Amino acid sequence: MNPKITRRRFIKGVIYSAAAAVPGAGYYVATAASSRPAGAVERLISINVNGRTRRVDVLPQETLTHTLRYRLNLTGTKLACNRGECGACTVMINDVANYSCSVLTQQVKGKQITTVEGLRAADGTLHPVQQAFIEELSPQCGFCTPGQVVSAAALLIANPNPTREEARQGLSGNLCRCGAYDHYLNGVMRAAELIA
Repeated sequence: MNPKITRRRFIKGVIYSAAAAVPGAGYYVATAASSRPAGAVERLISINVNGRTRRVDVLPQETLTHTLRYRLNLTGTKLACNRGECGACTVMINDVANYSCSVLTQQVKGKQITTVEGLRAADGTLHPVQQAFIEELSPQCGFCTPGQVVSAAALLIANPNPTREEARQGLSGNLCRCGAYDHYLNGVMRAAELIA
C-alpha cells in the first residue's frame, strides 16, 4: 500500500530528486566522505530538543535548522533567508534566542534546544505568548510567527516585565513581511500580563 501523498511529501520528493539530478553530486558526496580521516567528526549525536533526548545522524556542516526540519520533522522552525537575517528559524538554546540557520548541529550537544513546538504544555495548553498572539491577532500570513513566538518567549524568560521599547528590542531580530510589528508587540505586552 502506498503512503498517502501529501503536499509536504511531494515537495520533499521534488527537492530530493533535483539534488540527485545535479551532475557530479554523487561523486562529490562520495569523495568528500572518503577524504575525511576516520573518526574526525562524530556523526551520530544526541541532542536535547524540547526536553527529549534525540539521536540523530548529522553531517559535520549541517545547520540546526536542517536537522530540526528534515531529520526530526519539527517543521515549525522555518527556513527562509538561511543566513541569519530574518529570524524565521529562531529557536532557544539554553533559554536564549538564536538563529538556528547560523548554528551547526554539532555545536548544540549538551545544550537544551526549544522550538516553537516545545513551548506548548504537555496537556496541550498554549504558552502565554502563543495565547496572547492569538488574542491580539498578531500574525498576518504567519510565516514569521514561530520565530516571533520563540523570540518573545526568550525575552520573557530574561525579562518577565518588559517595557514596550524593551519588547521592541527583543523582537528586533525578526522580520515580518506583512509589517505586523505593532500587533506582535501588543502580543508580547499581553503575554507579560498573563505571566505576571
